[in-house]
Amino acid sequence: MKQRVLGAGLAILALSAALTGCGGGGTTPAASSPAVTGGAPAASATAPAGSVSPSATSTASAGVDLKTASSSAGTIVVDSKGMSLYFFTKDVKDSGTSACTGGCLTAWPPLTTSSDKLKVEGVTGTVGTIPTPEGKKQVTLNGLPLYYFAKDTKPGDVLGQGVNDVWYLADPSGEMIKKMAASGY
Repeated sequence: MKQRVLGAGLAILALSAALTGCGGGGTTPAASSPAVTGGAPAASATAPAGSVSPSATSTASAGVDLKTASSSAGTIVVDSKGMSLYFFTKDVKDSGTSACTGGCLTAWPPLTTSSDKLKVEGVTGTVGTIPTPEGKKQVTLNGLPLYYFAKDTKPGDVLGQGVNDVWYLADPSGEMIKKMAASGY
């Protein structure tokens, strides 16, 4: 029993270290499955202070890769399963690369696809892809890579909003949402 508690504690510590180091180090992201990856990995850690709960998630027709959903931050971009998608302020628009590498990718997995043409519903920004170091395609919106947050474990979670003042939800036009709609955050 002591080993399980210690193991869970180490996992939380590793995730915390990855959160504070987002934007530095390593070059090889974790492998992901072909097609648009749905959902972020589950995390056993608790939500960061100031996190918000979703108000509602929209439903979209089958086969849509990116769509919109209603949340406490307003209308946001989500994947086909309703998982929230984020921008990283350290990424450079149209650079063709991600600034999130190494341990950062543990906390902020990229949205990847095997498709050359993504199906979108309600998203008005320009959708594209950039290559990842292992040859996959990371989805971009208005030239910026999109990411999940590992602590978002179900559709509607927006726990990554504002983390370290560098991670922000994407709106349908491809802009960063830097304020919370309901709280003025």
